[in-house]
Amino acid sequence: MHYSFSDNFKKKAEQLLGIYPQKEAVIIPLLHELQRELGYLPDEAMDALADYLKVPPVRIKGVVLFYTMFNRKPVGKFHIQVCRNISCSLMGAGNIIDFLKKNLGINEGETTADGYFTLSTVECLGSCGTAPVMMVNDDYFEDLTMDKIEKLLKEFKNG
Repeated sequence: MHYSFSDNFKKKAEQLLGIYPQKEAVIIPLLHELQRELGYLPDEAMDALADYLKVPPVRIKGVVLFYTMFNRKPVGKFHIQVCRNISCSLMGAGNIIDFLKKNLGINEGETTADGYFTLSTVECLGSCGTAPVMMVNDDYFEDLTMDKIEKLLKEFKNG
């Protein structure tokens, strides 16, 4: 199956290629742009990006596999990413993950049946001083407690 880029993506790609002296420097920004459009990064889109940039497909897929910010499959409307690194773990990240699993009825890497929530764990969100931390889509939530999380889930569900 062949993937075709949107006109908006092509415009953004040309702008970025004009800024960066090397094509490989735009891989991450263009992956972000693709993910914004599609919600995740299917193989066809990654292969098309490799062809567009004239780099080996393994280069694109290697970047996607290395960084946890890229999704290889569709995620829910609210993508919850809980930090599990040392600071967050010491401050109760394990309990938070268990709480979310129980309240959402899913395990790590799964999406609720209604498509609202996907639960993921990540190695670091770079906010150790406010641990425990989670990110929902592009927003950080810090100094988490079970009460804060319960309130947030209700707010997300009620929109």
